[in-house]
Amino acid sequence: MSIAFLLTTLVVVITPGTGVVYTLATGLSAGRRAGLVAAAGCTLSLVPHLVAAVTGLAALLRAGTPAFRVVTWLGVAYLLWMAWAALRERGPLLPADEHRPPRPAGRLFRDGVLLNLLNPKVTVFFVAFLPQFVPPDAPDAAVRMLACGSVFMLATLVVFAGYALLAGALRRRVLARPRLTALLRHGFAGSFLALGLGLALTAR
Repeated sequence: MSIAFLLTTLVVVITPGTGVVYTLATGLSAGRRAGLVAAAGCTLSLVPHLVAAVTGLAALLRAGTPAFRVVTWLGVAYLLWMAWAALRERGPLLPADEHRPPRPAGRLFRDGVLLNLLNPKVTVFFVAFLPQFVPPDAPDAAVRMLACGSVFMLATLVVFAGYALLAGALRRRVLARPRLTALLRHGFAGSFLALGLGLALTAR
C-alpha cells in the first residue's frame, strides 16, 4: 500500500460528490446519527462496484452496452428526483418536527446505497484507478485490487463520517436561520441536479 495510493485515495474521497452531498444534507437535517447512517449506506454501495471492477464487468459496461445505459439513466432519474424533492421541501434537507416525523434510519441507509449503486461511473472509476497501483501481471492482482478497494472504502467511511459529524455539529446554527436553511436546500437541489446532468452526459 504505497503513500501515493493513500494520498490519491484521500484526495478522491474528500472531493465533493453524490455521497458527500447526501451525507451533508442528511446530517444537517436530522443530526449526527442520521448522517452516519447515510455515510454507511454510501460506503456499502461501493462493494458491488468494486467486485464488478475486479471481475472485469466494468469493461463490458463501459463498452456502451445497453446495461450500462439503462443503469446510467436510472441513476440520472434518481438524482433528478432527489433534486426535485429538495426543491419541493421533501428532500433530505428538511428538519423533522411534530407534524413531520424523522425519516427512518432504514430509508436513509437505502437512499445512500441507491445514490451510488445507480452510478456506473463509480465502477468505471475503480477500473481506471486501481490498475495504476496494481499492475495486471502482478501476482495475485485480483486480491491486491480487492485490498486496495477495501482501503478505499475504509477511507470513504472515515471521511464521510467526518462530514456527518461536522454537519450534525452545525445543524442547530443552520436551522436557526431560515434564510440560510432555504439557501442550503436550494444548493443541495442544485448539486443533485448538476450531478444528474453530468451522469446523463455519460449515457449519450
